[in-house]
Amino acid sequence: QVQLVESGGGLVQPGGSRRLSCAFSGFTFTYYTIGWFRQAPGKEREGVSWMLSSDGITHFANSVKGRFTSSRDNAKNTIYLRLNNLKAEDTGIYYCAVAPYGSSRPFSPREYDFWGQGTQVTVSS
Repeated sequence: QVQLVESGGGLVQPGGSRRLSCAFSGFTFTYYTIGWFRQAPGKEREGVSWMLSSDGITHFANSVKGRFTSSRDNAKNTIYLRLNNLKAEDTGIYYCAVAPYGSSRPFSPREYDFWGQGTQVTVSS
């Protein structure tokens, strides 16, 4: 049973930073795409970043490029998303998700089969 658990959200002031974690387990597939998404109130879920298991290279949406970074700890089956220089528009629920293949549209939520419960990030002074 695939499980994804996000953590690390909270209230952050504009310009601040936060590190989100996504711990995953129960994978039986060795090739997959893992992505981060966010959803603001009243808006559609949007892709923030994605990574292929084969190369570990993270690709970022233009809206967060240069501000967000990603890393992974294979021993802990955990990926991290570091949110830097946060803005009010970064507010939302952040989700990690997995597609059990190499997605051709990795920023599309529809490509992903497994989702975590999400963690809320609120950027406000």
